[in-house]
Amino acid sequence: MMKIKKASQKGRIRRELEKRAPKLIETGKKTLILQGTKTSNVLNAVLTDLYHLKKESAIKYTRKNDNIRPFESGGETSLEFFSQKTDCSIFVFGSTSKKRPDNLVIGRTYDHHIYDLVEVGVENFKSMSSFAYDKKLAPHVGSKPFIAFVGEGFESVDELKHLKEVLLELFRGEVVDNMNLAGLDRAYVCTAVSSKKVFLTHCAIRLKKSGTVVPRIELVEVGPSMDLVVRRHRLPNESLRKEAMKTSIDKPKKKVKNVSADAIEGTVGKIYIPDQKIGEIAVPNKSKGVKRERREAKMKHGHKDHTSKKQKEVSE
Repeated sequence: MMKIKKASQKGRIRRELEKRAPKLIETGKKTLILQGTKTSNVLNAVLTDLYHLKKESAIKYTRKNDNIRPFESGGETSLEFFSQKTDCSIFVFGSTSKKRPDNLVIGRTYDHHIYDLVEVGVENFKSMSSFAYDKKLAPHVGSKPFIAFVGEGFESVDELKHLKEVLLELFRGEVVDNMNLAGLDRAYVCTAVSSKKVFLTHCAIRLKKSGTVVPRIELVEVGPSMDLVVRRHRLPNESLRKEAMKTSIDKPKKKVKNVSADAIEGTVGKIYIPDQKIGEIAVPNKSKGVKRERREAKMKHGHKDHTSKKQKEVSE
């Protein structure tokens, strides 16, 4: 019989593999930022600002890639390789050409394979450096943003529906259960201008006194802002969607005997006490007081027997 030897997984390698293993509750998704053969100054600024907005959960490559063509067959191999290498499930790929100037492709991966794609063109771009604002309003690392989608197109147009899903995955960060109000310091506002164009802007949130417990909110535009024109999009096929939407069932908890839950009393338990067998209980050593009492009782009992024998002899 031939034996298949597996490489030893110890230390750092084992820990990295455990991080990438499937989990019941997934951690925040990382973003991979790439550029193609040709890029313009506008597109370089867009990629740089996106990297600064997601700096804590993003990886940016500055080397030009010739063989990445997301919408062509065979042009996704290098992209999937980089996704697996960096463990990123979202990517932003920028390139420019005469046919598609300032082109931006945003996509998601499942199991490091291309899941879906959205191609948009960037117009009327304004970088973060072009806005004059107080530096105290800059977003803090680890803060959560508001994301607002304005317009009926996000509910009725298929292209904008798909773009909404991708932008949510790109900007929302890690999913949390509870959030401090101080951690919500910025907002992304997406407005559907038409069935093909979306205006995206990034604003800082300033809390003002309102005379009540709830503060008054003001939005200060801090950039970047741009128009995104939808050019192409590709939805995932049905089999891949079903596989990606599967949810693992938690292991059923072992039933604890004699314990029940009550809405009023909470957790209620029953305690069973066995019958006490007094005859089998180990008796400790007799104390001196008990021995003296028994000795006196014995002596008294012996004296009675002696007097009774004398009375019998006299009677005889």
